Amino acid sequence: MILCITEKPSVGRDIARIIGANTQHPGYYEGNGYCVTWTFGHLCTLKEPADYTLDWKRWSLSSLPMIPLKFGIKLIPQQSIETQFNTIKSLIEQCDEVINCGDAGQEGELIQRWVMQKAGCKKPVKRLWISSLTDESIKEGFANLRSHDELEPLYTAGLCRAIGDWILGINATRLYTIKYSKDRQILSVGRVQTPTLALVVNRQLEIENFVPKDTWELKTVYRDTTFSSALKAFATQEAGEEILKDVAQYPLTVTDVEKKKGKEAPPRLFDLTSLQVECNKKFGMGADATLKAIQSLYEKKLATYPRVDTTYLTDDMYPKCKNILNGISRHYTDILQPLRGEKLKKSKKVFDNSKVTDHHAIIPTGQPLPQSLPMDERNVFDTIALRFISVFYPDCSFEQTTVKAEAGKYKFKATGRVITDQGWKFVYQSRKGISSSADADKNDDDRKDDETAVLPPFTKGESGPHVPKLMKKTSQPPKYYTEGTLLKAMETAGASVEDEELREALKANGIGRPSTRAAIIEILYKRGYIRKERKSLRATPAGIELISVIQEELLKSAKLTGIWEGRLRQIERGEYSAPEFISQLKEMISQIVMSVLKDNSNRQIIAEQQNDSVVKKDNKKDKTSPANPKKQND
Repeated sequence: MILCITEKPSVGRDIARIIGANTQHPGYYEGNGYCVTWTFGHLCTLKEPADYTLDWKRWSLSSLPMIPLKFGIKLIPQQSIETQFNTIKSLIEQCDEVINCGDAGQEGELIQRWVMQKAGCKKPVKRLWISSLTDESIKEGFANLRSHDELEPLYTAGLCRAIGDWILGINATRLYTIKYSKDRQILSVGRVQTPTLALVVNRQLEIENFVPKDTWELKTVYRDTTFSSALKAFATQEAGEEILKDVAQYPLTVTDVEKKKGKEAPPRLFDLTSLQVECNKKFGMGADATLKAIQSLYEKKLATYPRVDTTYLTDDMYPKCKNILNGISRHYTDILQPLRGEKLKKSKKVFDNSKVTDHHAIIPTGQPLPQSLPMDERNVFDTIALRFISVFYPDCSFEQTTVKAEAGKYKFKATGRVITDQGWKFVYQSRKGISSSADADKNDDDRKDDETAVLPPFTKGESGPHVPKLMKKTSQPPKYYTEGTLLKAMETAGASVEDEELREALKANGIGRPSTRAAIIEILYKRGYIRKERKSLRATPAGIELISVIQEELLKSAKLTGIWEGRLRQIERGEYSAPEFISQLKEMISQIVMSVLKDNSNRQIIAEQQNDSVVKKDNKKDKTSPANPKKQND
């Protein structure tokens, strides 16, 4: 008998139907030489401090740092979990082979391997690795099962992540709670959540401490067109007015008219983070709401696997794209019409095997949409579908005109752009109220109107009167983070980057994983460290105070945390030593404990909101261990 272990009952039912395991039993299906059972997300978790020694049950500075000689796992103490685990264990004992059918990612690998480890599995194991839950994808996956050993580095990376979060999270949370918390309310500190909070706090302090600065720019209007001076902005109005008087003495003469043809490629396909950013920008959806919507679309077989960090497809996906487009054609008849009968464009910016590891970008599966979908899911599906369609359209073509002019010795310039062929922009212009992220970014960047204005025809050598003027410009503070812009900052370890290619390069050292970033933001809400004002994220006094009291840059630096994330990705690829990573974290927490213990400031932090119980003197239960069986807290 072959045992298949999925991550949730709904997936188990689909797989059982496809492989012919049609007889239902409590906790599993059986038939055709197979048994299909399932977990409920995490059934196991790392042991809590008190599981190693009772001395660690009591919250005490003298017990820190707590570093077990060897980390162990245990079942999450819930009756439903224990019952299902016993079913899995019994089936493992009876079977000849196990197929790991967990979600095809780092966390899915960790979930399933912990269960098999806890059950004492010694049977041969193979891996089902699929990017969608369609019948076709599942059948193809069973025909091409991967070896268990092949994915060992993925599991090792997941284990290192969990252990690293335990070492830093539990030790730092106890350390700062005991040392600085008023009334011993828990001060939650984590490897990812704390540098994320620091991003919000630092941005807020930057805004609050911002001092506006006035400058004056020289411009002139000629034939209803605004020309900008080549001179730098003036620090004082008086300095600008001297130049203004001089400029006004001369006519404006056109010295050069340059026209260049250019093209703008479609925006990239979505990874999870860019999808969350887009949906936050377009629909005001939070990161968690977007993740729930795309996860539901995945489980409904309408979209591919969502927890991905690449914007590329593999070359072998190209032949399937025509069928995918045909599958959704009745919903997008107007914008698919120009592609009918045409060979689909294949761009290196879309199809590149070297840019895909475990999973490709998020795209529709080609399954027809049901008659009704919840609004959030419909919006998310539209977003990924339009992006997918747009990459097969031609580039947007335009003509860029640059007009150079002089007034005496002073040089001026005007630029304008005329679209000559909409190309992929037709996809978005046909959908009222929906623009591409590329267009939205232009607005976000506050680009000057005169850079994209349509210019009248100019002739080299023409000359005439003009109206010079000084334009006062007041510097603006940076904007508060939204959930969307915070996700971008997490992806790039705090670097402000709009260029898509550079952003791709920085992903290797982003903080958190695409699948956990939304949860981290939710944790900061829950802990009372941040709040939302309309779309803006604001740090609470407790959040500001926590970042202030943490002097160790290793705990709150997005850049340094990004380096650790990069090492975890190297472990995933088998390029970095797992023991070395854990050893560095152990050394780091030891240094942090020593540093904090030397602090004699007697500072106290009062949390505005805490959902955790107050830490009692008897410490009946350790509240620093992950409470959510589905996701680990980092």
